[in-house]
Amino acid sequence: MSLEVERRQVVAALRARAHPLRLRMLSLLTGAALSAAELARELGVSQALASYHLRQLSDAGLVELAETRSHRGGRERRYRHRVELGSDVSGSDDEGRALFVEAVVEELRRRVSQRSPGLRGLAIDAELWVHEEDWEEARQAIAAAGTVLHEKACRPHEPGTVHINATVVMFRMLDPDPPDQPDQPGPPGARF
Repeated sequence: MSLEVERRQVVAALRARAHPLRLRMLSLLTGAALSAAELARELGVSQALASYHLRQLSDAGLVELAETRSHRGGRERRYRHRVELGSDVSGSDDEGRALFVEAVVEELRRRVSQRSPGLRGLAIDAELWVHEEDWEEARQAIAAAGTVLHEKACRPHEPGTVHINATVVMFRMLDPDPPDQPDQPGPPGARF
């Protein structure tokens, strides 16, 4: 696969995730294969709206057809989220990345409004300077924790399960005020 084709696929997936309803759908489709009708009931939206957004996710390659079965004289297609944890959502599509972050923030606001009071949770917020190897170690540990949660995800409302939120956005930042670099040897005019 060429780098350009791969880049277009990453951008399409990023843009498909850039909608709060589609983020919720992906979460539900992680634990179980569901049809558009099942998603509509769970999300409290019309089946037409659920079908539209499910088609967007499918076109972007984020969900795959898990099964087709007969249901009430018709054919019901059930989809499942293709989880690719630790995937880089940075890409080169600044607008798509900004839309994705806005969708995550909006979805997090919705989830916080449903937080169980008095129960333990975890919140981490940091803007830090760390060594490259420490950054990579932490990034891999959090990706591993996310993998565990996705692999253990169950069907919505399955008896014995608890409804949780897990939102992590990690990225390297630009240095807003880089230190002056000592003069480097080189030909005149070589520095820029």
